[in-house]
Amino acid sequence: MTTKNRISAWEFFQSLGKTFMLPVALLAAMGILLGIGAAFTGGTTIEMFPFLGNSFLQGIFNFMIKISLVAFSFLPLMFAVAIPLGMARENKEIAAFAGLMGYIAMQLGTNFYLSETGLLKVVDTKMVMGIQSIDTGALGALICGVIVFFIHEKFQNVELPDAFSFFGGTRFVAIATVLIMSVVGLAVPMVWPFFAAGINKVGAAIHGAGPFGPFLFGAGERLLLPFGLHHILVATIRFTEAGGTYVTQAGETIHGALNIFYNQFAQGAEFVSPEATKFLSQGKMPTFMFGLGGAALAIYKSAYLENRKKIKGLLISAVVASAVGGITEPIEFIFLFIAPVLYVFHAIMTGLGFMVMGLLKVAIGNTDGNIIDFLVFGVFQGFWTKWFYVIPVGIIWFLIYYFVFKWYIVKYDIPTPGRDNSAQAQEAVDSGDIAGYTAKVMLEALGGKENIVSLDNCITRLRLVVKDASIIDVEAVKAAGAVNVVKLNDTNVQVIIGPKVQMLKKQLQKLM
Repeated sequence: MTTKNRISAWEFFQSLGKTFMLPVALLAAMGILLGIGAAFTGGTTIEMFPFLGNSFLQGIFNFMIKISLVAFSFLPLMFAVAIPLGMARENKEIAAFAGLMGYIAMQLGTNFYLSETGLLKVVDTKMVMGIQSIDTGALGALICGVIVFFIHEKFQNVELPDAFSFFGGTRFVAIATVLIMSVVGLAVPMVWPFFAAGINKVGAAIHGAGPFGPFLFGAGERLLLPFGLHHILVATIRFTEAGGTYVTQAGETIHGALNIFYNQFAQGAEFVSPEATKFLSQGKMPTFMFGLGGAALAIYKSAYLENRKKIKGLLISAVVASAVGGITEPIEFIFLFIAPVLYVFHAIMTGLGFMVMGLLKVAIGNTDGNIIDFLVFGVFQGFWTKWFYVIPVGIIWFLIYYFVFKWYIVKYDIPTPGRDNSAQAQEAVDSGDIAGYTAKVMLEALGGKENIVSLDNCITRLRLVVKDASIIDVEAVKAAGAVNVVKLNDTNVQVIIGPKVQMLKKQLQKLM
């Protein structure tokens, strides 16, 4: 890569974490489909509602279960394609195609090595894309996607001699990818045991911590969130041996907490173990559905009386995003930078939520920890999930958050929304809902289009690489509708927007 296009280590990990969102979003949606299908094909549900037992409805529900498996069966392939697609700054479609070809080439290389060395019937293998190969799971796909990204960045502008010019430019990316990834595939049988051993040690340490393991995961995920690196920890637990290993009745080995849960859930309620769910949705529910609502109420009650009406829309939209959508950044970034002590408290409470749900043997899976997961994977499945524990624990979390936030904000005079009467703060407050941004003003506050090297987004944030972060007018960006601005270093900046960030990104791109 040229100096101009060289990606910094920080930007690399930021971009890598963001790419997980595309396959994980599909995974979450298919999980809900699976949950609904399983809920309405269960014997208990049919006994309660006999009309659901007719063959037509049962056919629809079983079809939902079958279709939902697309995300679980091809998860590694999705990562291999999504990572170069998400990380590439240009020619993204070429990067995605190369990811597909690279993943297949890697499997063929591995198959060739095992066949030629006589290890094909000795080593534990699995059919991957119709090829008998070593199952490297999501981690192998992640490594493949990262390598393909660098191949894409290196060769997308390559110039070949005139006689071979047809194969130059972006066409050469796929060619180089197949050649390089097939060689990587040859190396997989030799190096993969070391990767697997390392991940197993991480998993053993987490599981060896007993009930404290889920606490470490939940608190660590929140502490990494401001840096945008939490996706890497989450993916490691959800999709690799670090999140656990399960052997099915058919003898298939499943790795990762989320993969294990979906596999068990698809087999039936009697197969689902609380061990498979202790790192999943249930741990988030006390905080996402209740605790942050208590924090929002504390912020509202701490605001000056004349400002409460003005901040109500902001707080309500943030609470709805957390409880219904499982998106917490809109409310977290209200207090993160002005009261980091409260954020550390929030991280600890999130970790405790995971630990308590695990100790109570609650068995609610999926990814988002919101009301939808609570209903689909908890209430609708029956009492075996122990969903009823979520409500009393959640009420306790709500009260703890409310009283701790209220006490701290008032005692230390924290300038949360509604407590700062400066002109700029009032302008930001008056904008109300975080959807009330002004793209043109925001672009100017970011230093104009000349200052922006690249512009992307995740679920709630704009992710920018800029020429000079120091010229960004943070207060002006906030006044234009942003919740906050995070300057990670001299060139990497995140602007916290909320669930409508995609709309804002498109408007900014049009202006640029």
